[in-house]
Amino acid sequence: MPSLPKDPSRPITEDERDSAVRRLQEAYGDGHVPHEEMDERIHRVLTVTTHGALVAAVASLPPQKPDTSATIAVAAGRIRRDGAWRVPRTLKVESAFGRVHLDLSRAVVEHSSIDIELRLGSGNARITVPRGAVVDIEDLHCVWKDPHVGVPRHSTQGAPRIRVSGTMEYGRLKVRWARR
Repeated sequence: MPSLPKDPSRPITEDERDSAVRRLQEAYGDGHVPHEEMDERIHRVLTVTTHGALVAAVASLPPQKPDTSATIAVAAGRIRRDGAWRVPRTLKVESAFGRVHLDLSRAVVEHSSIDIELRLGSGNARITVPRGAVVDIEDLHCVWKDPHVGVPRHSTQGAPRIRVSGTMEYGRLKVRWARR
């Protein structure tokens, strides 16, 4: 959350509200907010209307982790990340022609939520997520084929929430959960 502006009575934007909710979720996932307080604090963040009230609602949380982002872009060819790679908070993947394979099952995941934005012309994408992860693809627009998302065995407290968004023109997204 940025520092308090000169006019704390200005209305907040939806991006600011979403950022505050993510920050609260990260603090909860890291054990800084007790389970008993979570509903009340989420309600407060979702109902405040001014920037000053929003800053006050998250003031007791630990300092926000730096928001990391990375972009992987190729005109043609394959994009592949697997093994023990560090997953940024926001990952943008852009390819005009080629396949994408992101394996997060053994990756170093330091954030409670990860945003993956796909901008793919043609070619399939496959994402393997850690066991227990929650996957949200509601903001992904697929022109040619609907995405195929496997059914998770169960969600695990502390597992990351992975939001996949963007546009896939001619290709298909397949999401599967790691077996181990």
